[in-house]
Amino acid sequence: MGNVTIKMLAKQLNLSTAAISKALKDSHEISAATKQRVLNLANELNYTPNPYASSLRHRKSKTIAVVLPEVADSFFSLAINGIEAIAEEKGYHVLIYLTHESFLREQAILKDFQSGRVDGVLMSITAETATYQHIHALHSKNVPIVFFDRVCDEINTAVITTNDYESSYKATQHLIDAGCKKLCFLSISNSLSISNKRKQGFLKALADNQLVAQFSNEIICGNDSDSNYKLIKQMMQQKNRPNGIIASVEKLTTDVYLACKALKLKIPKDVKVVSFSNLSAATILNPSLTTITQPAFKMGKTAATALFKALEKKNVVLKNESQVIASELVVRESTKN
Repeated sequence: MGNVTIKMLAKQLNLSTAAISKALKDSHEISAATKQRVLNLANELNYTPNPYASSLRHRKSKTIAVVLPEVADSFFSLAINGIEAIAEEKGYHVLIYLTHESFLREQAILKDFQSGRVDGVLMSITAETATYQHIHALHSKNVPIVFFDRVCDEINTAVITTNDYESSYKATQHLIDAGCKKLCFLSISNSLSISNKRKQGFLKALADNQLVAQFSNEIICGNDSDSNYKLIKQMMQQKNRPNGIIASVEKLTTDVYLACKALKLKIPKDVKVVSFSNLSAATILNPSLTTITQPAFKMGKTAATALFKALEKKNVVLKNESQVIASELVVRESTKN
């Protein structure tokens, strides 16, 4: 026999589907004898309820979407764990959608959500995202959206971030205190709020230490590792190469290490390196990597908690759920004298 349904139970017992449903829910409206008949048949036929069908009747999918640029970055992997910890507790499914840093893909995904596929969205935008009409369109359908890490400030909703400006300032000051006078900031976007805040913290630290901020102080990298490697290697071959580097995202660290290895430059003797990273292998790199470690799990958990407040209660002002959770500078061998 295929999947047993409430209709099949109702037909065999000559009862209405409403009566079967109430009996299975132990409703006081159904007599004890009828409840027992229903339970006996349900057990005999190995009936199991279909939560998805139930959610459709209540116009709820019991599903949330998490839209991410990538999962190779350990930050997003840890954030997913935090999100799923809350979703499981609430009895919701989590669907992961990867944009692969493509604005067009992000647009297509959000357009698909307008059909009611998901009840709410947790999102971190792509490095290419510079306009937000597609996000406004979904938000106008009363689908709650919460941003974390890479946020869209144009949408009136909760944003869960870390203290990017302060963390970058602290990391830059750490490099300066370690003797670096020629510093470089590796970015992945001119439009991302996190990139801009981290860059601003970097430039402020340079200014406070009377170090001239030149155009060469920043390199805009992309989504292609080979291209990033070539850019970094070219920079490190210059006569006036930097002796201190801040990587604004984790994936750029590998390219820095490989470029230095190819050029026989020693870390930290020739160049000191700091990266925004949650990489668990940071301690076993050679040399171990100094990191700005973000509270990824907590950020994911906090973002999901905010979203479920909006799903469970009417008139929740999501903007009021915004939080800034501090990161930590963890000093290791890559910046030591």
